[in-house]
Amino acid sequence: MPLSPSAQKIQDLLHSLGYDYTVIEHAQSTRTAQEAAERAGCELGQIVKSLIFKGKESGKPVIVLTSGANRVDEKRIAEYAGEAIGKADADFVRAVTGFAIGGVPPLGHLQKIETYMDEDFLHYETVWAAAGTPNAIFELKTEDLQKMTGASIVKVKS
Repeated sequence: MPLSPSAQKIQDLLHSLGYDYTVIEHAQSTRTAQEAAERAGCELGQIVKSLIFKGKESGKPVIVLTSGANRVDEKRIAEYAGEAIGKADADFVRAVTGFAIGGVPPLGHLQKIETYMDEDFLHYETVWAAAGTPNAIFELKTEDLQKMTGASIVKVKS
């Protein structure tokens, strides 16, 4: 089956960057970390949640790539970002990433986004990330997640 346009965009981007990862589009949802882990057959901690925040003063987008098992400490992220942050609404997420909430991949965004990656991913050789739609995911090496996003590896939970 051919991939949907958003999932194909991520597949094409991965190949253009020299990665041989394969986007898998499921019939069922991978919108939540639990659903994605079930579809991938992996631990919840191996799921990359791409959470978009918005700087309260600057309005800049900030993305936190956090483990599916973790909850982000917004005060901690605010310290890294240099200002208070708040969760971004669906319109802001689509405007800066080009993707809808539930399918935001860690790369391929419309704008350059300050990126932080959960240090807990370092416990895993591979992780699974969204691929542009709420039912598309791909597996990748943890070290490649950091390389392809240019993320700062930080503690994201309290």
